Amino acid sequence: MLGKIKSMDWFSYIWFIYLPYSAIEYLPIKNIKDGFWLLMIVFFIIIYILVNEVTKYRIVTIPLELLITGAFAFFSFNFYLIIFPAWQVSFILARYPRKYYQFFAISYYLILVISFLRLQSVYPNVWRQEAMMGMIFPVVSPIIAYAFAFSIYKQRQLNQTNRRLEAIIRRGERERIARDLHDTLGQSFSMITIKTELAKKLLLKNPAKVVGELEDIEKTSRQNLKLVRNIVNDLHKQSLSEVLLNQAKNLSEANILFFSKGEEQAGEWPTTIQDRFGAAIVEAVSNILRHAKAHEVQLIFSYEGDFYQVEIIDDGNGGNFDENSSNGIKGMRARMLEGKGNLQIYHNKRGTHVLMTQLRVNSYD
Repeated sequence: MLGKIKSMDWFSYIWFIYLPYSAIEYLPIKNIKDGFWLLMIVFFIIIYILVNEVTKYRIVTIPLELLITGAFAFFSFNFYLIIFPAWQVSFILARYPRKYYQFFAISYYLILVISFLRLQSVYPNVWRQEAMMGMIFPVVSPIIAYAFAFSIYKQRQLNQTNRRLEAIIRRGERERIARDLHDTLGQSFSMITIKTELAKKLLLKNPAKVVGELEDIEKTSRQNLKLVRNIVNDLHKQSLSEVLLNQAKNLSEANILFFSKGEEQAGEWPTTIQDRFGAAIVEAVSNILRHAKAHEVQLIFSYEGDFYQVEIIDDGNGGNFDENSSNGIKGMRARMLEGKGNLQIYHNKRGTHVLMTQLRVNSYD
């Protein structure tokens, strides 16, 4: 229960501070009509929360919210409530393909125009009154809200892309170091190995102590050569920044918004950890593209006790996907088990939540 409360988007409820301006017109209750409109305000609040929290049914709740607020505008000439969907729905649809916002905007302005025409027929002189200045805000709200939300999401995407590119540039320096290690130390250790093997053959007739010393040199040089090769291999593995850059491009091409949190700290995780998580993320994104029909994907990188943790959250219908029959998910789970971690998948009305963990390197037995 506490987790659900923490996950709520509380920013969307700031607009409730303006709700009294709508309710005050019907207080104190003088007749049945006032009671009806107050009851409709309560119904509106419920629908507003459902739009915000239950993404699965937005195809029903968004039109219903628009109809309720439109009823206030048309029958009661209350234009305060219709401002709520103007901002809330515009912010939501900024994450979706533009055609959804266009359909909403057409419906919104159609309701507004019809309500204005009825207002004009009942109160012919209303346009001359100073109160009509308050009509400007409902008219411009959807445009301002959508433009503002769209710019925020695009800026967030741009900032994340820039951070990934910076990480890849730093990685380029690591690869240069890897080449230097291979070309210098690797060659030197190879020569030491060859010379010690030759010396051992030449000195077979000499005292055994010399042979023993040479064998130690050979063994040490081989170990160092193996160590250098391991370092080079680790440096050539794909980092999380590279994985996310590629997957963000794939999601963008499918009109799916992608955001991440904690990505910078994850870039400092050990290479082996990044490699396992990276492969699992690629598979998870692939499943989202094939099955989820999502509009938004979020990745969260964090620490939880002795574990590295990655969460992949989407707003699709992954609950219809059978994870037990998926070789990809079995592979993801196997990779996490290699890192002494685990893979868990949760489904609810808001989408799918994948939780992956690996034991932190300094916590290995």
